[in-house]
Amino acid sequence: MPLVLKHAITTKTVRVGDNVYAATNFPVVVNNRMAIPSGTYVQGTISQFRRPGRIKGRAELLVHFNTLIFPNGYTLMLPGAVENVPGAENSKVKNPESTIEANGSKGKDAGTIAGTAVTGTLIGAAAAGGKGAAVGAASGGAAGALITLLTRGNEVRLEPGTTLEMVIERPLTLDESRLPVVK
Repeated sequence: MPLVLKHAITTKTVRVGDNVYAATNFPVVVNNRMAIPSGTYVQGTISQFRRPGRIKGRAELLVHFNTLIFPNGYTLMLPGAVENVPGAENSKVKNPESTIEANGSKGKDAGTIAGTAVTGTLIGAAAAGGKGAAVGAASGGAAGALITLLTRGNEVRLEPGTTLEMVIERPLTLDESRLPVVK
């Protein structure tokens, strides 16, 4: 079921138990009848999270959806989980438990080290020629490595409007008399 996130979520500030708010952005039809209209609210909670490490370990976020609120106020318990996050730039769903994981930062880290090494080489060469270039390269590379060690990896960050795909984990029983009437 496609959902649109209503507020930002980031592993930098989130806590276990925080609420997650989304809404359906496409109706669900069963047997030629609208079962869940577009704009139905979906509420969930943060079940688990992990901040990224400085050297290793990626940020992770586990969301479970638990309530479906129809436009007419009909509320239903919902056993749902994130199946995919096509709207996220630097994250993906990594396992059957539906954990959202940030992409790694190895390429960025290598770029930081290489960039500071090149800068050190240029400064050293300008100051003392060939020997200065070697000293500058080593100093720049060391500075880049230090920057990389002191910086955390990518956070999981989902902006408002991010598209999530939810899977309903068990069959739902809807009370037809409480479903919104579609004209």
